[in-house]
Amino acid sequence: MDNTQATTSSAASPAGLAALEARVRQDLEWLALPGKSWTPTVERDGVPVIDVAIIGGGQAGMAASVALTHLGIPNVIYDQSPKDFEGPWATTARMETLRSPKTLTGPALGFPALTFRAWFEAQFGLAAWEALDKIPRLQWMDYLRWFRRVMHLDVRNEHRVLAVQPRADGVVELRLRAPAGDTTVLARRVVVATGRDGLGGASLPPLAAQLPRERWAHSSDVLDYASLKGKRVGVIGGGSSAMDSAATALEQGAARVDLLIRRQELPRINKGKGSGNPGLVNGHQQLPDAWKWRIRHYVNVQQVPPPSGSTRRVSRFANARFLLGTSIESVDVKDDGSLLLHTNRGPLALDFLFFSTGFKIDWSIRPEFKDIAPHVLNWSDRYTPPVGEEDEELADSPYLGPVFEFQQKTPGALPGLERVHCFCYAAAASHGTVSGDIPAISDGAYRLAQGIASLMYSEDVEYHYHNIQSYVEPELEGDEWTPSDWELPA
Repeated sequence: MDNTQATTSSAASPAGLAALEARVRQDLEWLALPGKSWTPTVERDGVPVIDVAIIGGGQAGMAASVALTHLGIPNVIYDQSPKDFEGPWATTARMETLRSPKTLTGPALGFPALTFRAWFEAQFGLAAWEALDKIPRLQWMDYLRWFRRVMHLDVRNEHRVLAVQPRADGVVELRLRAPAGDTTVLARRVVVATGRDGLGGASLPPLAAQLPRERWAHSSDVLDYASLKGKRVGVIGGGSSAMDSAATALEQGAARVDLLIRRQELPRINKGKGSGNPGLVNGHQQLPDAWKWRIRHYVNVQQVPPPSGSTRRVSRFANARFLLGTSIESVDVKDDGSLLLHTNRGPLALDFLFFSTGFKIDWSIRPEFKDIAPHVLNWSDRYTPPVGEEDEELADSPYLGPVFEFQQKTPGALPGLERVHCFCYAAAASHGTVSGDIPAISDGAYRLAQGIASLMYSEDVEYHYHNIQSYVEPELEGDEWTPSDWELPA
């Protein structure tokens, strides 16, 4: 298979995709989807209120949107990125391929024709699918672009959320900055589908504060890697993002790349894959808190190894060094701006340093959530782990309700907070990994949509009861039978 053909959607056969899209339309028609809207029209002071506003147009936001639409719940997605650049895939992600197996169905929501495989085979055929190892990153982005188009999602791009403000009158107010100017939207429910760093941002060690900003970057930063040509580059970390940053720098001509890894060996087993079964996907939310914590903490401590392909991508270069068992003790900034790291293995001179140190929940760096942050009930407010199982990520995670809803730390302090639903990575402690990662994103989207449908019906039960009472469409016309005058014997 020609690699260019397999990884570039521009080589697609229009007839192939046209046939697949016709299949999608037929499937939806056979299932009478999307569902008919059944919720009442709501206004506040003459301003229309939308049913659900979704913050984030990546794969989680799109899956949630489709699930809601299929249940007849209108919704709108707001995303800060330009059209077709939602999520990290075509911007800050730098892996060659996804680590997920190609057979995972992702956001297809149970529809065979919506899977990546269907999209791929429609363009390149079965033989190409069988020859494919992992899904190329940019091709996954092309698939998501197609998914958005074929499902006719209402995505408002270049809309940055400035504030999320729950109100006591049954709505959430969103303040937005858009190309046409600042605006305000009212919604009955808000879904936060903002990805891996959804409630925070880059996790950085104190070392970063000691360095000139132009001499370092987090692996998730937007950066022109060509600027590293001829430079001595260091990468702190040994996970997948570390390998991706290191490999990209090497491919762009870095003179040398050193990976500084505290562990004596890289982890080899992805314990998270051991939890990938329908039992945990559907049962994690029902577990006692102690078990939820124990499982998530174990996976965190074991750490996820970098993919084999990503690691080999670095190893192909003779000017790459894996410095295992290396810790940084201090750093000097030289007169020319270069860095001299003092490590337990000796000094190391660098021109640029990457922190591939993951993400953290940190409301302080997400000003759009400043109105809700002080009121959110976190795991640290509800659960104290056994000695030795402390976990900052889990402690800082929101303690969510059954529909991914935030809960109030002090009941009554922020009425309406429960109308904001956390459908991003931070939900993992409460619900398991169903709100961002590819394997179970459809399960999470349906759980979210069905829960919201239930909440909205309960909230409007008087309206729906009135509709039942006023329903007058007859099943019988009255002439379908003739009354008998036969009398029963005494």
